[in-house]
Amino acid sequence: MLNLKRIHHVAIIASDYKTSKKFYTEIMGFKILKETYRKNRNSYKLDLLSDSGTQIELFSFPNPPERLTNPEAAGLRHLAFEVENIEDAIKYLIKNGIQVEPTRVDEITGKKFTFFRDPDNLPLELYEE
Repeated sequence: MLNLKRIHHVAIIASDYKTSKKFYTEIMGFKILKETYRKNRNSYKLDLLSDSGTQIELFSFPNPPERLTNPEAAGLRHLAFEVENIEDAIKYLIKNGIQVEPTRVDEITGKKFTFFRDPDNLPLELYEE
């Protein structure tokens, strides 16, 4: 048995590092743990932390290819973040210029959720606790 405790981090490659850095820090509320420029790769690595302990590694690479699949393709489907009040979270995102899909209700749990996208079109979900 591996005895896994939690997901430590999620790694994201940004096509526009400055735009994604602003999105994840100023809109999503992640705090910067460390920002490293890797000269040999002409790349940044930004370690981010949420209040709940979720970590994101945000990378920049010269000319990364676009995301090739939608959430319904095999592989990682989306990232989901838990929120206390989904209506308040949606209002906040809209106020910050983020388009949000209509709220849905999980047919199994009865919980409300919605989707929106990061600057690179990565699907993100908000799921009400």
